[in-house]
Amino acid sequence: MTHSMRSDTSTPHFRGDGGWRDTAGRYALLPLRIFLGVTFIYAGLDKITDSAFMKDAGSGSIGDMMRAVRDSSAIPALVDLSLKSPVGFGYAIAFGELAVGIGTLLGVLARLAALGGALISLSLWLTVSWASDPYYYGNDLAYLMAWIPLVLAGAPLLSVDAALRSRRRHRREYR
Repeated sequence: MTHSMRSDTSTPHFRGDGGWRDTAGRYALLPLRIFLGVTFIYAGLDKITDSAFMKDAGSGSIGDMMRAVRDSSAIPALVDLSLKSPVGFGYAIAFGELAVGIGTLLGVLARLAALGGALISLSLWLTVSWASDPYYYGNDLAYLMAWIPLVLAGAPLLSVDAALRSRRRHRREYR
């Protein structure tokens, strides 16, 4: 039995010239970006258009929800702060979710948008879903973890940020 040794170690994967693994790696965060962007846009619009949600009190209101989670939250002082103006807090969360979703989906200031999404998810985890038992039933923690790769990587492809970066690079090359 003879053994052969491969001598063609220069593959597209090592050269970085477009093997399928390289392509998949470049586009790996795109589904996450689309999911989080669409979800946060939907969440923001859902809150803004829900007349029951944007009230101090009543069934389905932001005020009643925050009062219900106050004693079980990790940071009751954060809930108390929101209860000073529940409707204002509701609008801040809704418009924050819209800004984060649009920024993430379009890739505009993508790292900043992802950081905003992470902070929204963190605040919701520490307040609204903190009492979830077991902890993995609270989806805000999963959203927080999903934002972290986008905070680190931004939107390197198919984004306004990437287009602006490319444009700046071309300008420098032609000077």
